[in-house]
Amino acid sequence: MSEVKIPEQDLLTILVTPEGRVFCGTENKNHMKAMMETMTDKFGIQLNATQQKHFLEDAMVGASMSQLANYLSLETEKMAEAVQKLGLPLDSINGGKSEFQEWVTAARDANPDMKLAIKCDSKTSYATIKKLMSELQDMNENRFQLITNLDVKRLND
Repeated sequence: MSEVKIPEQDLLTILVTPEGRVFCGTENKNHMKAMMETMTDKFGIQLNATQQKHFLEDAMVGASMSQLANYLSLETEKMAEAVQKLGLPLDSINGGKSEFQEWVTAARDANPDMKLAIKCDSKTSYATIKKLMSELQDMNENRFQLITNLDVKRLND
């Protein structure tokens, strides 16, 4: 097993839950703001000041564009609960890019040097990871790091 140093800046983290839900985000709030503006313009969505504030306070985006405004209107405590049932859609829109791909494109527009890292754990299905990698490859995004959380205790048993 090798350990690779993951860059701390200019990194778009793509989180895949064991249930197959996909989220993405970056630590850079300016890049997140640019991504939000690109996506809301593209999808014709208006966010009020509170919704924008909630978006920027969230570490990752994980609501479909059709659910984004409602999700960002929730109280902070309720957002944490609601996000468990959400995730970025991987289905293409009218034969074009998926919303997930649009977010990756928006991240690239915000910062062309953005590196990609996919985070998942051993409970995440291979089929989900394969679909996600296929989505990235369809966009010619062939360089990304796959970060898994291995249960070291289990390996030592």
